[in-house]
Amino acid sequence: MVMNGYLIPLAVIVAFLFMEFTAWFTHKYVMHGFLWVLHKDHHYPTGKKMQLNDLFALIFAVPSIILIISGSMNQFGWGFWTGIGIAAYGIAYFVFHDLLVHRRLPLFKKVTSSFLRAIITAHYDHHSGKENYGFIFFIPWRYFGNVPPADEIKTY
Repeated sequence: MVMNGYLIPLAVIVAFLFMEFTAWFTHKYVMHGFLWVLHKDHHYPTGKKMQLNDLFALIFAVPSIILIISGSMNQFGWGFWTGIGIAAYGIAYFVFHDLLVHRRLPLFKKVTSSFLRAIITAHYDHHSGKENYGFIFFIPWRYFGNVPPADEIKTY
């Protein structure tokens, strides 16, 4: 089924936003639950470039790939655009989490945005044992009211 032009961005945005909930739910109940064995090396780094936790990127990519391929064979309908929204969230998560927060590649030297500093601080607190499982939008409001200066942002 071919989608009307105005529904395409809606499908992408809804899929993107739904992935934030999915990431929160999966992080809290799966990664810190029965698949802790895969997530543990993210909280207790081994010094290796790759972590077992990186398998979650593949796990999350599978539905996106399936939807994009099947949607492209079905007149670029809702499945294709939903897959694009999931992929867009994956890219945003990679940029925020792996590049900005954990600095797995040395691309971001100083973070000037208070929004980004709040996300980094919340994630750092999560690694310190606080129960912040969201990442981009599901961040407790308290982090936005007391954002540390850029030169005080902890990195790890």
